[in-house]
Amino acid sequence: MNWYEDEVGPLENKLRNSPPDSVIFYGSSTVRLWAGLAQDFPDVAPINAGFGGSTLAACAWFFERLIGPAKPRTLVLYAGDNDLGDNRHPEEVYLSFCALAAKIQRDLPDTDVTFISIKPSPARWHIVEQIRSANRYIENEIKRLPRFSFVDLTPVMLTPDGKPRRELYQADGLHMNAEGYAIWRRELTARVPDLTH
Repeated sequence: MNWYEDEVGPLENKLRNSPPDSVIFYGSSTVRLWAGLAQDFPDVAPINAGFGGSTLAACAWFFERLIGPAKPRTLVLYAGDNDLGDNRHPEEVYLSFCALAAKIQRDLPDTDVTFISIKPSPARWHIVEQIRSANRYIENEIKRLPRFSFVDLTPVMLTPDGKPRRELYQADGLHMNAEGYAIWRRELTARVPDLTH
């Protein structure tokens, strides 16, 4: 996990000074690259705690340094993409989520948590069945967890014939562009009450 330190160190300092009862978005570069995050949810002044290349395993590993001390009232999670891209099995991604969820329940029992489904990007379409399996495992686990919710954005990321909507992604087919983030903003605003007040 040492290769994350260049980003985790500054992020640790940023979160140490975060206001109490904040809204934090935590996860991989899909979070980190959300340049308009604060403007998209102006009512809650969200804090961007994404770090590039992050896996769900890394999110669990760094939780005590980054999220635990910040004590957010709302935590929005996006990760799992890179775990699968690194050839981790859906079951391993699920176990990493369980490890993170256990830490959240232990240290932040009053925090509301939203997990955004792993996106079906063009660059990783060849592993879409693994993506679907990981999402299903995590969604089923979340049904058992108080204060956790699963937001499935997969349907709005696909064409009517079930293929990835390439217009939502940058040229690499992996990271989203402004149009992709606009859809996420719309869907999350409608489905996560904590983001609108």
